[in-house]
Parts: sequence; structure tokens; C-alpha cells
Amino acid sequence: MISLFVYPAYGKVLTEPKAAKQPNIILILADDLGYGELGCYGNTFNQTPNLDKLAAGGMRFTQAYAAAPVCTPTRIALLTGQHPARVGITDYLDVHDEKFLSPDYETLNEKLKKAGYVTGLVGKWHLTGDYEKRRGEPEKHGWDEVIASERKYIANGDYFYPYFFLPDLAARGPDEYLTDRLNLEAHDFIQRHKNKPFFLYLSHYAVHTKLGGKPAKVTKYQSQPGVGKNQNNPELAAMLESLDDGIGQLQTTLQANNLDQNTLIIFTSDNGGELNVTRNGSLRGGKSELYEGGIRVPFLAYWPNRIKANVISPVPVTTADIYPTLLEVVGVKPTKGQILDGSSIAALLAGKTQRPETTFYWHYPLPKPHFLGGRSASAIRQGDYKLIQFLDDHHPELYNLKNDPSEKQDLAATLPDKVTALQKELQKWQVRVGAKM
Repeated sequence: MISLFVYPAYGKVLTEPKAAKQPNIILILADDLGYGELGCYGNTFNQTPNLDKLAAGGMRFTQAYAAAPVCTPTRIALLTGQHPARVGITDYLDVHDEKFLSPDYETLNEKLKKAGYVTGLVGKWHLTGDYEKRRGEPEKHGWDEVIASERKYIANGDYFYPYFFLPDLAARGPDEYLTDRLNLEAHDFIQRHKNKPFFLYLSHYAVHTKLGGKPAKVTKYQSQPGVGKNQNNPELAAMLESLDDGIGQLQTTLQANNLDQNTLIIFTSDNGGELNVTRNGSLRGGKSELYEGGIRVPFLAYWPNRIKANVISPVPVTTADIYPTLLEVVGVKPTKGQILDGSSIAALLAGKTQRPETTFYWHYPLPKPHFLGGRSASAIRQGDYKLIQFLDDHHPELYNLKNDPSEKQDLAATLPDKVTALQKELQKWQVRVGAKM
């Protein structure tokens, strides 16, 4: 029985046929998780043993990119396979925003549903602005189940029951913690649909600020050597450990139901971490910026016997690649005329081929600087070179990411021809996708 905090999209009873050969898919998205926060990415303060096991048992990408330096447009790219600039939503949506993801888009879950999958969203949506009008709510996008997805604006964080942005969500236990609740709901979703291929989108609200970890975990990290605020933050570490606990719980649930060998798990983040509370490895910048710290994110892919263990891939990938990749994995073709700006990395995951060199683009126009410091800018990466074209004062910056991943040496003045060439490519792309300036 589906309880009151689950919102069936059409009120239909879901039937459970016998087990299918199609793989189950679990897509886990962390919120504002910096590139350097996981143990498998070199962090020695935070404890992420279960995510580290995913990395050791699968593929870890060192040059994976979010589609934007803030959350809403990245989620747009994930669910539509299109650049946020093409969709026309390039910044996060606030409570007064009239924009929303139109139900006219054929989202990833809708494509998988047509292929026979039960689809479930557990957690954060953030693809509608005005929650009173509810025009972009997830129920209008074809999900079979929508669980613990916000009904009010989610800024400033809220991790202990009662949750102000989930007023209709009843607690399932004393002193309930939101990340634990989402992990439990993910477990229950798998239990309900273990006999049919499922697509579970586990979208965590953590580790987004305002930070709030479970007190016992926070106390543990406060006593560790090197504790700080902008780096080795005990609140963030505690939140991340709770998220990591859920990864272990999911693995246990899959194994108990003999599903672990036929389930693809992808883990990534919607953008880089906030510099006032997190770290992005040695990368420059953070959330709201088009420097690497704002857009380079952790990305793990795990699928026993399909993805080789302990593979570290330097191949650049981006959020928009997830949609076409999952279509190829399940054997579904895009709808006729459907535009997908990403490209499949299924063959790369299988170790069959390297990806052809791909050009990547970002577009982040702002009327004024972001409250975290980000400026209005577009960017292009082609090969090892990345150009950031600032839109406020129109100056370019050029970096060779192979030689200078921390973006310390601006080459714009010494390589003017490269700047001009990349500017032309960026402008062509902006016209092609109809980017609003």
C-alpha cells in the first residue's frame, strides 16, 4: 500500500510482472557536493566508505561536469538531455519565479516508463518556482511515484522533522532526519518494485547549506584533527556521512533481493560546493562560478560485470550525457525529432571505446552577481582549452586544463588566436540553442 506521502501521478495501481532482464537504474544526485569531498577523490577528513566502494567497484570520472554552476539548470539537463540555455532556464528558480520545466518536455523518466520501467522520484525536484501555482510540479511529468518532494521553497535548509517545505509529510520515527528518511524511502521503493525493472531518482537535499548534521556525527567530526569551517567542516562531514550511509543501505537492499548484479548506479552532484563551507579539491572557485570548482563534480558509475572495477577515467563527461546514456543502456531510441544535446557514454562505461573529443558549453547570464560571488558568463571547453567569456565587462579568460587544472594562469593575452577561435565557436553555439543574453 502506498502511504499518504507518496503521490501517484495518475492514481493507478502498479502491477508487478515477473522479473525482466532489463537493468534497474538508480540515479543519485547530491546537492552542492564539491569535487574534493569524497574519500575516493582524495579527502581524508570526511568518511564516505560506501561511495568509495562504488568507486572501487566501478568507474570514477575525474573530469565530470555539471551542466551549470547552480542546481536548477543542471537538473534541467539531467531530465531533458538538453542544455539549460536551450530550455531557457539558466539560473536556480526562487519562490517568486514564474519559470518552470514545462510538461511538454519528454523527461528521462517518461522515456523509461514507455520502456516498461516503474519510475520513482525520491527527494528534491526544484524545477518550479511559484509553488502556489504548481505548474511545474513533478506529478505533471509522468512519475509513477513522487515521494518527499518539496511543496514549498527549499532555501536555507531544513533537515529535522517537521520539514517546513514538506508540510504534508508525516514522520516515520522519532527525531527523524531528512536524509535518513529519503534513504528509507529509496529502500521501500526497491522493495515494492523488485519484480519489475525500476528507475529510481534519489535526489538528496544534502549537503546544501544551511548545514545541519545529526548531532552525534557532528560531535565525532569536531574532535578530528584539522577540523575547520571552510574546509573539513564537521557539519558538512556529518551530512555527507548520512548520505553515504544510505548508499550502503541501498547496496544491502539490492543484494538481499538478488538485484545487485543487474542494477546500474550513477552518483553525481548538481554543481560544485559553496566556498564558505566546502572544498573543491585544488580547483578554483565554487558554486555560482564557471571556474572548475563551480562545475567539476564527482561522478561514479557502478554496474557489476558490466563496468570494470577500479577504473579511473579522465574523459570529460557532463550531466546532459546521462539521458542518452540511459536510453542506450535500456535499448530505447530518442523520439523522432527529439533534441538531445548530450551524447551517450554507454560504450565508454562498458570499456569498449574511448569517447570522441567533445566540445562542452556553459551559459550563465545574470542581471547582477550571484550572492555567492558568481558573475554573468559563458564558457566553452574544447580539448584541453577552456575559455570563460564574462558577459558583464566582456573580458575573456583562457586556461589549459591539462597543464593548469587549478586555472591559475590566464593565457588570453598570450594566445589571442585561440581566444578568437573559441569565442566564435561559443557564439555559434549560443545562436544554435537560442541562448538568451
